[in-house]
Amino acid sequence: MSSSKSGSSGATGKPAEAAEAGAPRRATAAPRKASATRTSAAGTTAAEASATGAKAPARTGGPAKTRGPAKSGSPAKTSSRAKAAAKPESHLAMVRRARRINRELAEVYPYAHPELDFRNPFELLCATVLSAQTTDLRVNQTTPALFAAYPTPEDMAAAVPEEMEELIRPTGFFRAKTKSLLGLSAALRDEFGGEVPGRLDDLVKLPGVGRKTANVVLGNAFGVPGITVDTHFGRLVRRWKWTDEEDPVKVEAVVADIFPKSEWTMLSHRVIFHGRRVCHARKPACGACPIAPLCPSYGEGETDPEKAGKLLKYEMGGQPGQRLSPPADYPGKPAPALGAG
Repeated sequence: MSSSKSGSSGATGKPAEAAEAGAPRRATAAPRKASATRTSAAGTTAAEASATGAKAPARTGGPAKTRGPAKSGSPAKTSSRAKAAAKPESHLAMVRRARRINRELAEVYPYAHPELDFRNPFELLCATVLSAQTTDLRVNQTTPALFAAYPTPEDMAAAVPEEMEELIRPTGFFRAKTKSLLGLSAALRDEFGGEVPGRLDDLVKLPGVGRKTANVVLGNAFGVPGITVDTHFGRLVRRWKWTDEEDPVKVEAVVADIFPKSEWTMLSHRVIFHGRRVCHARKPACGACPIAPLCPSYGEGETDPEKAGKLLKYEMGGQPGQRLSPPADYPGKPAPALGAG
């Protein structure tokens, strides 16, 4: 499942498991125009954000029109707001804000999806392992040749290592990734009858497969809910003050307690989409963010709507996405094949 050095949806584990330790086109041209209901909801939450310590903007750009808090009035009112802003946010208020963010993101990214091309669980598993320390785009440009040469676990397990290394060289760390692919393919052949298992406990035993990769496969190939904590996901949930945890397993546990299980997989996609398109690591596009009134970290990035609009990526910035074969409802352009641009 990016221009940042992290797979969207997964990363390699043993030996590349260390990579797992980390999970808009212009602002005036959103992929889907937000409804009046959503606009109203976002507007009313500005006051809530103020009451809970969030610094809501007075003006926001982005794909969805949102209202900032009302202008301050008398000194007495200003003082009251200052006292409210200084009051720590309760856990219940945080949960309500987190769920509101998820609902807002669901309207901004109704087409959110795993950004790795795959046709079956085996391809998704391999692609996710390859996505460590590289972009999903580079993986998608590389896997067509890989799967043409080795379409099944049995075929891949019998591959000549040096030949596989050349095929996956563009993804980086190709020797370690080749070792993982050969190992997991042999394990699938020998222990699971050539089929990818649909249980987390079985998946994490495969070479190169960690909890994040397992959740990607379970959620997107088997329909089993899971939370994908990649670098984007971890960064955003900390910015939104859902948790201060750094360890991905602890982050997963905290977020799992905030949301119903049925939301876990799509929540992961929405948060990762937002992290790649708007809420970047170094220069968040705060002034073009559709959930700015709900964000306690508003102002860490560019707040001017016009300047922030220039920071938007992929379909939000009018550029190709990461998949060569995106879902039918994806509003952006397909990515080019390797060597095509």
